[in-house]
Amino acid sequence: MIRKFYKSILAFALVANISFSNVIAQDAAPATDAAAATSAAPADGGGDAAKGEELFKNNCAQCHATTAEVVVGPGLAGLEERRDYAWIKKWINNPMAVIASGDKYANDLYNKYNKTQMTAFGAFGDAEVKAILAYVKASAAPVATPTTGTAVATAAPETGGGKFMNVILITLLIIMALVLVALIGVLQVLNRLSNGEGEHLSFGESLKANFKTIAANKTVRTAVIWTFVLLATKASFDGMYGVGVHQGYAPKQPIAFSHKLHAGEMKINCAYCHTGVYKGKQSGIPSANICMNCHNAIKRESPEIQKIYTAIETNKPIEWVRVHNLPDLAYFNHAQHTNVGGIECKNCHGEIEKMEVVQQRSTLTMGWCIDCHRKTEVNGKDNAYYTKLMEAHSQVSKGAMKVQDNGGLECARCHY
Repeated sequence: MIRKFYKSILAFALVANISFSNVIAQDAAPATDAAAATSAAPADGGGDAAKGEELFKNNCAQCHATTAEVVVGPGLAGLEERRDYAWIKKWINNPMAVIASGDKYANDLYNKYNKTQMTAFGAFGDAEVKAILAYVKASAAPVATPTTGTAVATAAPETGGGKFMNVILITLLIIMALVLVALIGVLQVLNRLSNGEGEHLSFGESLKANFKTIAANKTVRTAVIWTFVLLATKASFDGMYGVGVHQGYAPKQPIAFSHKLHAGEMKINCAYCHTGVYKGKQSGIPSANICMNCHNAIKRESPEIQKIYTAIETNKPIEWVRVHNLPDLAYFNHAQHTNVGGIECKNCHGEIEKMEVVQQRSTLTMGWCIDCHRKTEVNGKDNAYYTKLMEAHSQVSKGAMKVQDNGGLECARCHY
């Protein structure tokens, strides 16, 4: 009887496991992207569209779109058809000078968009301007439609993973309950055999007798005590290691700024607000005038935006609360990691573009940093500083050069 019962449970568990594996395999099938990538080849003007994309996203995307859509200023689609190259370059280098010269088109544009002053990019030469124009033109180019016989990939339908997981959990609970019933049945049979055929104990009496037997066993008591001591010791050490670690810290800011909206939906590059992220020791906290580049025209009546106006009128800085803190004894340079090392922001800060309220996602502990230095390869591409160093490394090792091979584990690198 008991053997048949166990066989039934085993067969049920096997069927559940096979079903679970099949659904997981279906969910793991990669979804293909139906959108075609925009060509990055230089446009007719000779500009580098790939370079133009970087320049546009870092300097222009906050106020302009490559389409006809109006953001803060007009969309740039068809810009070269409306104005010649000489005019466009003058406008980019010094827009207010073009307006002051009495240019009718420039003044009409200035008045149409609420006299919003465009930032002057005086350092942009022909290469930069042509690159941006090439990117705008490439972005506006029509996407080629697939010819006959070409398969068009469609997005995979949702599989309802949440509902399926609930079913799996309920199934596992049922299996556990059946196993528990089987074990109780075995205990009852063993009790009956040990107490004789004439003596029958109830379930409660059997359970009580079994508990007393286990409690009276010295080996069991010793094991329980040592288990408690080990768990208490581990909890104490975990608590001590957590001192100074603020993972999950998400303070309330004086202004409800949404990174999900600005960095996610609006695609504003991090360097636009945090100006030092690629060239300074610190990324920097944006000043109010950076906010006003857009918000002197956008959502001016919003209560949160009015806090920016108040800060400017009273000449008091916005008291942003710092989220990511390192101890004073540790040295960290943003530019060394983001610019030289090519590390993306999300490696340390998580997916900022999805955060409504920014929080510390990583531990930022010494062990976390060292582990990264052990795994990360040195980015020596187009960097002559590392050329001879990487050549020397290749003579003694066949593997890629890691940060630890370049002194990344030396104490003086971070503590001085």
